[in-house]
Amino acid sequence: MQPIDTLINARWVIPVNKERDILENHSVAIADGKIVDILATNEAADKYTAKETISLQDQALIPGFVNTHGHAAMALFRGMADDLELMTWLNDHVWPAEGKWVSAEFVKDGTLFAAAEMIRSGTTTFSDNYFFAGEAAKSVIESGMRAQLCPPVLDFPTNWAQTPDEHIDLITEVMGEYKNHSHVRVVFGPHAPYTCSDEPLIRIKELADELNVPVQMHVHETQVEVDGQIEQRGNRPIRRLKELGLLNSKFQAVHMTALSDEDIDDIAEAGAHVLHCPESNLKLASGFCPVDKLQKRGINVALGTDGAASNNDLDMLGEMRTAAMLAKAVGQNAVALPAYEALAMATINGAKALGWDAEIGSLEVGKCADITAIALDDLESQPLYDPVSHIVYASTRDQVKHVWVNGKHLLDDRNLTTLDKNAIVENAKQWQAKIKG
Repeated sequence: MQPIDTLINARWVIPVNKERDILENHSVAIADGKIVDILATNEAADKYTAKETISLQDQALIPGFVNTHGHAAMALFRGMADDLELMTWLNDHVWPAEGKWVSAEFVKDGTLFAAAEMIRSGTTTFSDNYFFAGEAAKSVIESGMRAQLCPPVLDFPTNWAQTPDEHIDLITEVMGEYKNHSHVRVVFGPHAPYTCSDEPLIRIKELADELNVPVQMHVHETQVEVDGQIEQRGNRPIRRLKELGLLNSKFQAVHMTALSDEDIDDIAEAGAHVLHCPESNLKLASGFCPVDKLQKRGINVALGTDGAASNNDLDMLGEMRTAAMLAKAVGQNAVALPAYEALAMATINGAKALGWDAEIGSLEVGKCADITAIALDDLESQPLYDPVSHIVYASTRDQVKHVWVNGKHLLDDRNLTTLDKNAIVENAKQWQAKIKG
């Protein structure tokens, strides 16, 4: 009998491995935050003695969701400016509100608020494109989640910094603070081609190469953006980024709704990753990411929610379902993005895009025990022929019962263990009163 920390017995283990297995009546053995075995439950009891054994009847274990793009603290702006065109939403509502309210305190509170929602939605890792990254990092650590922080760089002043160089200096400072942290990675997040001139992008490229870190950027979010850049600069944004040297295997391109065949060629040749945010794109009428076409070219497409100010939730289950159905409609192909591949987009593809796939994104021996348990026992999940199909097409986030990160139980039967739900809700209401007032 081998001693371990935790043994989780489940009706299904869906590892999202290369074989796309669905393992029935299996168990996951965890020691020192790592998965040490995945085996049939009737064998596990004879092989391991665990400090804690958890039996989850009619629940499925999947890798924790990896939300590759969002603006966590903007959850405090949820529902503030709905049903508007993108540039109106940004110029007339979001940027003025940020100018008035965004601060270290706002980011700390907003990131905790978003983290609580994400944990209760089954997300274990997220990427955050926002200001005051040091405060965001503290909230990530408090929550127990993992995060890639990619603070923005813009040509114009923000509440965090006055110039592009000052933004970059602040980012590299936070990078140094969290260089060896297991749960926080800091990278560069230049906002978009239309808000970043060549000089800061060249500096970011040089630093990213020197420090061996990724770059995440909103790119080709709308046709209007692309047309404007062609008129202003004479080339398409993707081609400009390629010429600047930014387009490479560590580049994370967010949205990507207005793509030509030449754009897709450039992305495929570079090995860049596409971060698809279907619900935000739909709500802002930004366009449609051609997921089926991208995947057929071998391009890694991952999934993000974007911020709750434009979504309006941080629910990866909902995002996954929307992505799967939208891919079929856009590609005019009913077999585009089948259920298991949609689940992969929300897990291992996201880990790969963030450069974290050696540690997370699938349930495999040696990887971190970042696990989500989804209940499939109620009326809405019956009859059940295929658990993956139900998770993608029929499940909602209130069916997420348990979440572990590094083997630590962050959600126990819908109850947060690291965060005080009531205090976070009350704090959000206080922010609402201030902002509305």
